Amino acid sequence: MSRKLATITGVHGYVPDYILTNQELETMVDTNDEWIQSRTGIKERRILKKEGWAASDMGVEMVKGLLEKTNTKPEEIDFLICATITGDRIFPDTANTILDKVGAKNAFGYDISAACSGFLYALSTGAKFVESGSHKKVVIVGLDYMSSIINYKDRSTCIIFGDGGGAVMLEPTEEKTGVQDSILRADGSGREYLHMKAGGSLKPHTAETLALGEQYVFQEGRPVFKAAVRGMSSAVKDLLQRNNLTNDDIDWVVPHQANIRIITSVANQLDFPMEKVMLNIHKYGNTTAGTLPLCLWDYESQLKKGDKLVLTAFGGGFTWGAIYLVWGY
Repeated sequence: MSRKLATITGVHGYVPDYILTNQELETMVDTNDEWIQSRTGIKERRILKKEGWAASDMGVEMVKGLLEKTNTKPEEIDFLICATITGDRIFPDTANTILDKVGAKNAFGYDISAACSGFLYALSTGAKFVESGSHKKVVIVGLDYMSSIINYKDRSTCIIFGDGGGAVMLEPTEEKTGVQDSILRADGSGREYLHMKAGGSLKPHTAETLALGEQYVFQEGRPVFKAAVRGMSSAVKDLLQRNNLTNDDIDWVVPHQANIRIITSVANQLDFPMEKVMLNIHKYGNTTAGTLPLCLWDYESQLKKGDKLVLTAFGGGFTWGAIYLVWGY
């Protein structure tokens, strides 16, 4: 009996209409287009400005488009994982809010909070449910509403992040496509370099924390940069070695879109040509858990059944890893 795998049968993304350009940021903080592009590779990012909308509403757009693409009815969904750090509320889970809003009455869901590695963690988790035979239609959503936790007076962070994400459908297959293997890692000591200072049980919000701006993302760039390059490179190397793969076997590397310098450094360490590396950071910025599915959505027309992909990401916490998958359609 052949091993049952979880294959991606569809992908759909969503980004808000509003485009925040580098030129507009020049009017908000002490920065300029050349400085931003040379350090991050970002030209613009999308910002959610729809009145009353939250992360779940972006997720609904992703899932609705995905259901249409895969000819799936909402009640056919078995399970949905939402990877996000900017859920509608601390609780309940944004995943279940999305399920309610799309009418998926027969599914359960939960959120995964692993920052920029969230989609990677969620995809690996969802694949296990499909491989076990217990679930047949699993939706993995990766999204973030980063503008809701960014201080637009802090040029070290406000130039980087945007809003948006995407969703994929996982279904069982006995073909040689789908999620083949994953390596997931974590190092909690990295939490000091990339975090939100207040808002959790360690330090609940008060008038003082709000006045100090501790409800916003804090990042110490240099140690994050070094750890990201080291973590993503080592995870991919280990994954390829474990699966007896060479660089020539891989059609596409799909890296987390954190910073163009991180992406090029990882590609150089792995000796992958940039023509095989998916890039869209220039138009979306860093959408945290949303970058990997947004890449798959952007490059969907260039993907062929049987293409071998390696997805890799690094996030605050620290979290990182890599997934090897074979494209299914």
